[in-house]
Amino acid sequence: MYRVFEALDELVAIVEEARGIPPTRNCIVPRGDVLELLDDVRDAIPGELDDAQDVLDHRDKIVSDARDTADTTVTTADEQARQTVTAAREEADRILSDAKAHADRMVAEAGAHADHLVATAQAEAERVIADGKAEYESVTGRARTESERMIAAGQAAYERSVADGRAEQERLVTQTEVVRAAHAESARLIDSAQTESDRLREECDLYVDSKLADFEETLHGALRTVGRGRQQLRAGGGVPDYAAEFGR
Repeated sequence: MYRVFEALDELVAIVEEARGIPPTRNCIVPRGDVLELLDDVRDAIPGELDDAQDVLDHRDKIVSDARDTADTTVTTADEQARQTVTAAREEADRILSDAKAHADRMVAEAGAHADHLVATAQAEAERVIADGKAEYESVTGRARTESERMIAAGQAAYERSVADGRAEQERLVTQTEVVRAAHAESARLIDSAQTESDRLREECDLYVDSKLADFEETLHGALRTVGRGRQQLRAGGGVPDYAAEFGR
């Protein structure tokens, strides 16, 4: 590249030193020297400059082709992006639909399981209540029968005592000396019979009250067990073991 500038300097010197042709501004230069210097310049110019000139000559075509290629690339990219977005939306819709269906199925299964647990608990509670009622009726019946028996026994004892007192009173009525003692004995026997009847009635009442207290405790235990079972069901702990609860 240095030779190019050197040849150009020599050409300038030849032109400046050339003899002029009056009255014009032209001059006479040595043709051989000028052509030789121009050949040196041509040989010294790199081939890249020629290639660059070719590029400049084809610049418009290259720019146009590049723009066409860019437009095609952008169009293709836009189409691929639209297809990708569409496919992604379809996949998202499918996943969302599957997730919703799975959630609905799980909710339905949970509801069915909860209904089964509630139905089982209700059946167990009804059975416990029925057993409690049967036990109550049995205990009450036995207590009532025992009370009636004891009352009847007390009444019979009272009547026997009264009859004995009256018989004794009638036997002694003709004996003046023992009339007072007979009356006293009759009154004692009547009081004794009344006391025995009151005692039997009180024992009967205590027996009935103790049986009713036992049954009340049984009912309270059943209600507490049912309450714990309902609380366990609400807490999600499963169906309680009522048999184990009543066995304790």
